[in-house]
Amino acid sequence: MAIRVYKPTSPARRFMSVLTYEEITSNKPEKSLLETKKKHAGRNAQGKITVRHQGGGNKVKYRIIDFKRDKVDIPAKVASIQYDPNRSAFIALLNYVDGEKRYILAPLDLKVGDTVISSETADIKPGNTLPIKSIPVGTLIHNVEIKPGRGGQLVRSAGMSAQLMAKEGAYAQVRLPSGEVRKVPMNARATIGTVGNSDHENVRIGKAGRTRHMGIRPTVRGVVMNPCDHPHGGGEGKSPVGMPAPVTPWGKVALGLKTRKHKKYSNKMIVKRAGK
Repeated sequence: MAIRVYKPTSPARRFMSVLTYEEITSNKPEKSLLETKKKHAGRNAQGKITVRHQGGGNKVKYRIIDFKRDKVDIPAKVASIQYDPNRSAFIALLNYVDGEKRYILAPLDLKVGDTVISSETADIKPGNTLPIKSIPVGTLIHNVEIKPGRGGQLVRSAGMSAQLMAKEGAYAQVRLPSGEVRKVPMNARATIGTVGNSDHENVRIGKAGRTRHMGIRPTVRGVVMNPCDHPHGGGEGKSPVGMPAPVTPWGKVALGLKTRKHKKYSNKMIVKRAGK
């Protein structure tokens, strides 16, 4: 996948870049795998904003992705590689031999016409899904299950991959993209390969309008607000934060504060923390 850079015909175009979408082979999504996606604009059931800076954006439909890969021992052929507006990765449409169609995350180097399968005895090649116990140590994997049967929850973003580091007893150790090493049950499933669209992180938005198309509203700095609106606000002219550390609009420390619960049930599954 390549990046296209525009000629500087306007201030916005000067710094804008887009994907060339060379991997995309079809622009028509499978209608049977589409769902209506309702907009919430960051509001809860009471209509109160619980997540700021959300709203607007283009109308999109949700593509039903098969994260479980529970159609075991039935081969499927890749019919097309498609764009998904709901995620950074591309998706692949699979046609199973029994006639069923499903979407999966498209791994790097997966091509139209390739055959993939979910099986304990599957080959170690991109797109195939196996239990962790059947995957060789050192293999790059994605769409990793935390609990068997729940479906892949880890490593699903564009260009990401985890590495199977070791196996011991009922658990295997997996190094995640953050650097964290985590225990995963041996009978949990994972898909071979790296998630496709690795150039996604190199795209430069270029102008505010593109973020509005994504449903992201403007973010205002606290230091330019009034004291009644933000702890950083007020002062004569351009003023510093005026406190030991930056805080949120509600007075909580904003940078460097650990927010993970000390007694979280999954702490025992973490072998090595990220960044340590």
